[in-house]
Amino acid sequence: MPAAAGRKSYDEAYFRKWYRDPRTRVHTPQAVRRKVRMVVGIAEYFLGRKLRSVLDVGAGEGAWRREIRRIRPDVRYLGIDPSDWVVARHGRRRNIRLGSFEQLPTLQLGRAHDLIVCADVLQYVPDAALKRGVRHLASILTGMAYLEAYTTGDDMEGDLEGWHPRTKAQYRAVFARAGLVGCGVHCYLTRETALKAVELELV
Repeated sequence: MPAAAGRKSYDEAYFRKWYRDPRTRVHTPQAVRRKVRMVVGIAEYFLGRKLRSVLDVGAGEGAWRREIRRIRPDVRYLGIDPSDWVVARHGRRRNIRLGSFEQLPTLQLGRAHDLIVCADVLQYVPDAALKRGVRHLASILTGMAYLEAYTTGDDMEGDLEGWHPRTKAQYRAVFARAGLVGCGVHCYLTRETALKAVELELV
């Protein structure tokens, strides 16, 4: 079971422990690179063109930005993260702004994002904020969202503080009510984009 929620400090030590230290990190750089290339490929397949814009919610230090820019150097990238340390250290250079998932409806994020990324964030968001935030993301999405979340059926490792246990069905209901259509591996299309898919491409 997850640890009791508390006031986390998303400081340098947090990111060093969970994302950089080889002994404790939850993802290797190689795994992130493979994931990013997969997501970009799926998004561009359904868009029928190269990505132009990416919104990264819970961007951390900008690992997705680095990997996306390797293959799409001209893409417009905007990151959002609740860490004061991240924004002070990397914000200006990596275009990462201060903000949390709970604050999404109040942030000026623009519209018509080709790809919205929210990786390893949703299981830490309370129910009401999850529903509001997903609805808002769906309203500013024109292509595909990568909404990576872990359920009670997964063998969860890593940071368990403030983890909200939810089933696969609960997450899928939230996404569906927001108007998103699943196409596999944490990827969700707008209803308009999903019209381009054949039946077996959708979940």
